[in-house]
Amino acid sequence: NQMVKGYVRHKVADFDKWKAVYDQHDSTRKEFGCKKSEVFRNAQNPNEVLVVTEWENKEQAAKFDGSASLKTAMQNAGVVSAPEFSFAE
Repeated sequence: NQMVKGYVRHKVADFDKWKAVYDQHDSTRKEFGCKKSEVFRNAQNPNEVLVVTEWENKEQAAKFDGSASLKTAMQNAGVVSAPEFSFAE
């Protein structure tokens, strides 16, 4: 059974503020079935973030990506661009 990777890229107003909210949201990610998550920052723009998550299947990832909980967390964290979601298997 192959894991699915989820990728989310967006810009944030303040990385440190965003990261604090992201860390607080970890338990919610796990409730949706997230197995692993990593955060990367763009070397040219430290307020551009790439989040890589790992899931059992695409349905879990898509459910989380579309959740009201994630939308609220992104607003609270200061996401300033529309998030781009993608998957790889």
